[in-house]
Amino acid sequence: MLTDVHKTKRLGSALTFLTRYSEECNEFLNKIVTVDETWVCHVTPESKQESMEWRHSRSPPPPKKKIIIQNNIVGTQNHVFWDRQDILFVEFLPRGETSNAVRYCETLRKLRRAIQNKRRGMLSQGIVLLHDKALPHSAGVTQNLIQQFGWEQFDHPPYSPDLAPSDYHLKRDFGERRFDSDDDAKNGVQQWLSSLAASFFEEGIDKLVSRYV
Repeated sequence: MLTDVHKTKRLGSALTFLTRYSEECNEFLNKIVTVDETWVCHVTPESKQESMEWRHSRSPPPPKKKIIIQNNIVGTQNHVFWDRQDILFVEFLPRGETSNAVRYCETLRKLRRAIQNKRRGMLSQGIVLLHDKALPHSAGVTQNLIQQFGWEQFDHPPYSPDLAPSDYHLKRDFGERRFDSDDDAKNGVQQWLSSLAASFFEEGIDKLVSRYV
C-alpha cells in the first residue's frame, strides 16, 4: 500500500539511524528522548474484536451494552517523555485543552528544565528527540523552538508503527481499568510508571535498532 516515495523515505530514515548507531553505539542511544501522547479513558468501550464470539449463522446477534461517554467521564490526555534510563517528564493536559503547537512548545520548555534537573550534563552532550509527525510536533513554531534548543530530531517514517512504545503499553495496561475521575486516572498512570523496572526503558530504546533494520 505504500508509495515509492514512502518506501524511499523509510529507507532513508532507517539508513540514517543505523549509520549513526554504528558510529556511536550506546552513546547515541543515550541521547535519545522519546515521547508519545496517550488518552487514558475512565471507561474503555469494548472493541469489535473483543466482543466477537462464535455463533450459528441464524442466531440473533448478542445484546451489546451501550456505553454513553459524557463530557465529564471521557478521560485525560498525557505526554510521557522518557530516555534510556527512566521517565523524564509527564504532563497531563487540563480538561478542555487540546494539544496544539503553542501548548506543545510549553511542554518542551518544561521537558528541558526536567532534563537539566534529572540528567546533569545531558543537555551539553546533545539531545536526539524522537517524536512522530503530529501537527503540534511539525508546526513551524515548534521546529523553531527545537532549533533554538540545539536539539536534533530523527525523522519518523510515514505510516510506520509507533517507534515509542508508550502508547501501546499504556493502552494495554489500562484497557481493563476503570477510573472514577481525572485525578484517579492520573494517579493510576503515575503509579504504573513508577512500578516499571529500569530494564523497560533501556530495552525500549535499544529495540529501536531492530525496528529500523
